[in-house]
Amino acid sequence: MGIFNMTAWTEYLSIIWIGVAVLLAFVEAATLGLATIWFAIGAVAASIAALADASFLAQVVVFLAVSVILLIFTRPLAVKRLKLGREKNVTEQMEGRRGIMTEAASPFGTGLVKVGGVFWTAVPEDPARGLEKDVTVSVVRIEGVKLVVRPDADAEGLRN
Repeated sequence: MGIFNMTAWTEYLSIIWIGVAVLLAFVEAATLGLATIWFAIGAVAASIAALADASFLAQVVVFLAVSVILLIFTRPLAVKRLKLGREKNVTEQMEGRRGIMTEAASPFGTGLVKVGGVFWTAVPEDPARGLEKDVTVSVVRIEGVKLVVRPDADAEGLRN
C-alpha cells in the first residue's frame, strides 16, 4: 500500500488539520503579526470538514476559503482594534505637544522651550518671526535636536 495511500490518510485527516492549526497558532504566538491565526482557524474548519467525511479536496477548499475570507475581512478590524504595529518614536510623540518658551527665540535664531518638564532648543516655524519668552507654543516637528514650534493661541496661560 505505501505511505501515499489516501484511504489510510483519510482516517487521520481531522487530527492532521488540528495539528496544522496548533502549529500555526504557535507561529502566531511567536510572531504576533495577526497573519497565521486566520489560517489556524481555517485548519480547524478543515478538520470539521474532515470529520464530516468531506473529500480531501473539499477540506483544502474549506481551509483556503475560511483562511482567506478571515484574513481579508477581519484582520484589518483586529489590527485596528488591538492597535498592533509599531509604537510612536520620540519625534512622533513630541508632535502636537505644548510647551512654554523659557528663552526668547530671535528671528532666525534659537530659543529654549520647556515641554513636559524637559528643556529643548527651539526654533520658530516661521524663522523670520521669532518667539518671545513665556509664549505658549505647539511642537510642529523635530529637526535634528531642535523643536520646531509655533505660537499656540488656544493654550495661552499653559504652564509646565
